[in-house]
Amino acid sequence: MFTGIVAAVGRITRSEPLERGRRLTIAAANLELDDVRLGDSIACGGVCLTVVGRGDDSFSVDVSEETLSCTAGLDGLHDINLEKALRLADRLGGHLVSGHVDGVGEVICLTPLGESHELVIRAPAALARYIARKGSVCVDGVSLTTNRVQDAEFSINLIPHTMAATTLKHLAAGSRVNLEVDLIARYVERMLNTA
Repeated sequence: MFTGIVAAVGRITRSEPLERGRRLTIAAANLELDDVRLGDSIACGGVCLTVVGRGDDSFSVDVSEETLSCTAGLDGLHDINLEKALRLADRLGGHLVSGHVDGVGEVICLTPLGESHELVIRAPAALARYIARKGSVCVDGVSLTTNRVQDAEFSINLIPHTMAATTLKHLAAGSRVNLEVDLIARYVERMLNTA
């Protein structure tokens, strides 16, 4: 489990093909790695990935073909949001996030709004019903609160800290982003549909 509170911005520095996927090496000088072991989970751009190798200030993960087919941002050399898995004693500053991306959204616009920015995203139609006004959504691993929801589009206010501490500052119209909807909403729907 994760909180959606980005701990550091790393950089994918190497991407090697596997038989059915890719091995990524991620430079993470600003992420405390002393307690990271092989097999640990790290959310990379909102995607829960398993550490398969570690250096002093980097780690490697294997990304399956399936994961590559249903996520965005794991196919190039660029900055990426990072968060280590939540420990039971940790503070839950965002919301409960599994790191299991539900779909890929498209940025409609990122517009300055005073000292903040308004981010408008179009979600896949199948996910839109899980996104509620003032609800939680995870965008590229960042826990955010929605302001407006209309059909499959929703808007978020990004404060200066979020812009400075995450990769969201690099978004533009047409950017693809990983979306994870609220965990509770998915379970409520499942319970209602099987009752």
